[in-house]
Amino acid sequence: MTPPAPTHIEIERKLDAPAGFVLPDLLGVAGVTAVSDPVEHALDATYFDTEDLRLQKARITLRRRTGGTDGGWHLKRPASGGARTEEHHPLGRATRVVPPALRAAVEVQARGVAIVPVVRLRTTRTVRNLVGADDVVLAEVAVDAVHASVPSANGRWTTLTAWDEIEVELVGGTEKLLAKVVKAFVKAGAVVSDSPSKVARALAAAGRVAAPGAEPATEVQPPAAGSAGAVVLEYLRDQVAHLQTHDPLVRVDADDAVHQMRVACRRLRSALTVYRPLLDREVTEPLREELAWLGEELGAARDAEVVRDHLRGLVEAEPAGLVEGPVVERIVRTMDERYRAAHDEALVTLDTPRYFALLDTLDALVATPPFINGPAGAEGAAADVLLPLVRKTWKRAARLVDAAHATDDPAEHDLLLHDVRKAAKRARYAGESLVAAFGKDAKAYGKQMATVQEVLGEHQDSVVIRGYLVELSAAAHAAGESTFTYGRLHALEQVRGYTTETDFDGVWAAAQDPAYRAWLG
Repeated sequence: MTPPAPTHIEIERKLDAPAGFVLPDLLGVAGVTAVSDPVEHALDATYFDTEDLRLQKARITLRRRTGGTDGGWHLKRPASGGARTEEHHPLGRATRVVPPALRAAVEVQARGVAIVPVVRLRTTRTVRNLVGADDVVLAEVAVDAVHASVPSANGRWTTLTAWDEIEVELVGGTEKLLAKVVKAFVKAGAVVSDSPSKVARALAAAGRVAAPGAEPATEVQPPAAGSAGAVVLEYLRDQVAHLQTHDPLVRVDADDAVHQMRVACRRLRSALTVYRPLLDREVTEPLREELAWLGEELGAARDAEVVRDHLRGLVEAEPAGLVEGPVVERIVRTMDERYRAAHDEALVTLDTPRYFALLDTLDALVATPPFINGPAGAEGAAADVLLPLVRKTWKRAARLVDAAHATDDPAEHDLLLHDVRKAAKRARYAGESLVAAFGKDAKAYGKQMATVQEVLGEHQDSVVIRGYLVELSAAAHAAGESTFTYGRLHALEQVRGYTTETDFDGVWAAAQDPAYRAWLG
């Protein structure tokens, strides 16, 4: 896996400094015991974005900066509580071409569009450290004289505007200290900046704004609070954000990223299915198909991970005398090769026009949700409209369980259990989608259906893994290795399959407790 680039959480405040501004005395402010002597830096930063400023719209900053103590490529993203994460990469030789690792990190926003220089900021920065007890640096105060330029047609830079500003960034201090330092600056005549960043200010001076993307050309009235539409829209937004957050993590092969992105696909598909009566199917049915396609593209990599980890654990739990030959090595090597090939294919998928079109469609889904309105639709009360739909997910699972118990055909029985697993998963996701609105009752329902899904998932996994063991045994035999252990593992998986069916009967009996469904009416 690709090691992550160095990152840190940046918590800072910006203020505009008027002409003639004098730095206030900060000694004694919230535990400041000393202010270091000023150190001056000459900074030269080029900021990159698409021509329609997609990164700016997402509050992402991508720049290449020389000078100061942290020269290099910097990628800043929004984090919780107004903070930002900052990722550093080496300068390299290229000055106008974004390094591939950074390009991949923002591809979910850029979506195949060229990323080019949009602003150059040359800054004379004067830095002072605010020091507390035990010589701990609490915060850094930077007074910046900024000169902004924009690209011209001849490839040069055209000077645009200039201004002075102050940045106060936390180092070892608290947000309480940050607030008091800002207050001291305001009292001295500074004004808290209404611009999110220097680059945003420069672009605004150039008359450029971020692209509207999927936002509607005319104002769309959001669903009323407490309505079915409001609850469903909040859940859809969360899942779209979850999918897009994990796109760059999949690209760097971060742990569990493929799984999390695939889960977001499944949850979105489930929501579009369960809440069909609220939605225009001409819009949502093609979207469901595209989400299914993306989930399948990610599935092979995830399956290889699951099989590798399960079989390795199974072998390692065996007594030493029952493990003949390089079993773990063959399992890990084979499944790692399959994972790598599948992950490489997934990366190709994430750079296709089809995938970028899907991202655009998801943006449009949450910007202009295709709701069918009326008392029985998105405008209806959440309890009146949504609870009956979630109740249907239980009824579907129950019908399939009855069918599985009724058949005497082993093959049909296995297929029906597979269908029960999928129905239980839909019921689980339906319950989880209402946790924000209905609290612990929805959470308990979702958790119970997750238990049903998981025990049947064990059954399905045992079937799939037996197939892999046959392949691994054949490869070991061809290499002149003992196949005894693979046969034993196959038998253990058969036992697991039988055991999970027994476990399922108990889990399903517990799930039938009316207490789990009382909230559904």
